[in-house]
Amino acid sequence: MGVPSVLVVDDEQDFVDTLLKRLRRKGVECDGAYSGDGAKSKMMDRGFDVVLLDMRLAGEDGNEVLKELKGMSPETRFLILSGYASASAARAGIGQGAVDYLIKPVEFETLFEKIVRA
Repeated sequence: MGVPSVLVVDDEQDFVDTLLKRLRRKGVECDGAYSGDGAKSKMMDRGFDVVLLDMRLAGEDGNEVLKELKGMSPETRFLILSGYASASAARAGIGQGAVDYLIKPVEFETLFEKIVRA
């Protein structure tokens, strides 16, 4: 697989928009969603190779969103990107099928490497 297509899911709109701009500059086909429902809608419209998912979405449990998205697209790789370091949340996310759990802030180049390797 070359550069994967990416869906960025986070309720911080500025974060999503900035990350999308940087990913597009790297030639990544990407889109963003600001909620779990938005992510589900985007996943129904088209598939993504990788989803970057925040675990604390406004009013939603990231693990539930992960479970639903994984059910919709089992072949998609999920990277959790959270501002909250929590060993139990990391274990839960990995247990739900995420390939990695990253803590914000993360250097863009490190994040890009994780995306390509996912």
